[in-house]
Amino acid sequence: MRIVVCVKEVLDPDAVGAYAVAGGLVIGADGKTLVQTTIPRGMNGYDEQALEAALRLRDAGMDCVICVATVAPDATTVTDATAVLRHAASLGADEVVAIEPPAAGADCQVVAALLAGYVRTFGGADLVLCGRQASDDDQGVVPALLGEMLGMPVVTIARSVESAGSPGVPAVRVTRVTPDGDEVVEAACPSVVTISSELGVPRYPTMPMRLAARRVKPAVVRADDLGLRSEDLVARVVPVRQFVPTIKGECEFITGSAAEAADRLVGLLVAERVLQPRQRQET
Repeated sequence: MRIVVCVKEVLDPDAVGAYAVAGGLVIGADGKTLVQTTIPRGMNGYDEQALEAALRLRDAGMDCVICVATVAPDATTVTDATAVLRHAASLGADEVVAIEPPAAGADCQVVAALLAGYVRTFGGADLVLCGRQASDDDQGVVPALLGEMLGMPVVTIARSVESAGSPGVPAVRVTRVTPDGDEVVEAACPSVVTISSELGVPRYPTMPMRLAARRVKPAVVRADDLGLRSEDLVARVVPVRQFVPTIKGECEFITGSAAEAADRLVGLLVAERVLQPRQRQET
């Protein structure tokens, strides 16, 4: 069983939020990129949980090879993906691969084409695991595009993934998170599954694994090696402008004694229709 986990390097969302609240998040002169260079980068949280799902399958006894692939931020900084991939190796990934995007940049369509090209060209995949979305753009489009390009069924928003196949007929049983409760489905492999945060907290690497991962040299795959057409590498969605919205806080402090503050608070909540006034019953 070959499992390919697709991951993305993103800015630390907590750090971005802290800069935004403090008014220190600044867009550069191009109107598209941040000027801050001190914000740490790391693996997208949902993608880390996708890797955890793969590791749990192996822990449960599945005989599998886990490959972690990422599309580098841009063609000139493909080595920047090394830290994310070494983190994946420290968690237990067997193979780690950085895919070099075209020089013109990549949108979701191009990223999906690169990942699909990698899967087709380098060993295939019985199971492709992705995070449900990325913390920087929150689109969640790549997994669906991957399923379409690879001709695989897509199962979304999984809280758990288990082996459900028989010898020679691999399949997975997926518990999905829905507004109406959990839903259990089975999908024949190969298939694409997106992992949600309900999977639980991913594991931490041990110190020996961290030290071993320092010696790992991720494989680098160029877009030209994937047999893609030139039109596959043309972005359909091009960023025009990025801006930091103005955050306006409205907070009212209620003073007075505890009883006075309670009466004032209840009055405000009733006025906003958060609470309904109790109707007195006649006796």
